[in-house]
Amino acid sequence: MALPRIAWIGLGIMGSPMAGNLLKAGYRVTGYTLEPHKLDRLAANGGTPAASVRDAVRGADVVVTMVPADPHVTAIAYGDDGVLANAAPGTLFIDMSSITPRTSADLARAAATHGVRVLDAPVSGGEAGAVEGTLSIMVGGDEADFAEARPLLEALGATIVHCGPHGSGQTVKAANQLIVAANIQACAEAVVFLRKSGVDLTAALEVLGGGLAASAVLARKQHNFLAHDFAPGFRIDLHHKDMGIVTAAAREVGAALPLGAVVATLVAAARDRGDGDLDHSALLRGVEGLSGIAS
Repeated sequence: MALPRIAWIGLGIMGSPMAGNLLKAGYRVTGYTLEPHKLDRLAANGGTPAASVRDAVRGADVVVTMVPADPHVTAIAYGDDGVLANAAPGTLFIDMSSITPRTSADLARAAATHGVRVLDAPVSGGEAGAVEGTLSIMVGGDEADFAEARPLLEALGATIVHCGPHGSGQTVKAANQLIVAANIQACAEAVVFLRKSGVDLTAALEVLGGGLAASAVLARKQHNFLAHDFAPGFRIDLHHKDMGIVTAAAREVGAALPLGAVVATLVAAARDRGDGDLDHSALLRGVEGLSGIAS
């Protein structure tokens, strides 16, 4: 059987390599993004550029969106030029953006009136995971739709789990972002503590990475900490948005996040300091400032 035809919307740091991995796996991908120059890479990899959401969606079996936040998803989904108005009944709409659980659930309800099926399928793993096809993908929606989508998702990730009904994937992603932010902050504080103590930082991080303190964050961000390299793999601006999602969602269900509230404040402070376009490992700069280390 022929592989389903894919409409891919959003070709940023994450979306571009993810669409590329689908092309490598043999899928036919038509792409659209608000930044037309990013379509060149898609075309170079064998994809088909589209001039609008409407053009991308026409004839697609599966629509995938990978965009920054709730307003982008709603702008793409709704309206005369949006996905819901132009996708054929039976189309599977997989939103891989990180948005609020409520927005995902609302989208699924609205899509059902058009005969469009929806999965929320946010990811974790950053740019490296997107490039390598090793993302962790947390999925909310109907079990049958998840089973249909799984072969496609396997071209993008290594850990793919159905988490429950619509919005569940986004809830798990919010928890993921809470853990990642707290972990980065703890690593940043440890780095400054070690540096101020005169310890060989490379040796210290090596041994920490072999013990109970080991984490994917420590492994992935070690270079950033050592080289002071904050080229964005995942921008502080986006993590600030995600911390807003988790704190608001936790408030709705009555879950206390005492550490989360502190970390959300520190992420917001980094953004207000002008570091929003830097990688989230740049939380190190805030600890350095508090410790009298010039960045």
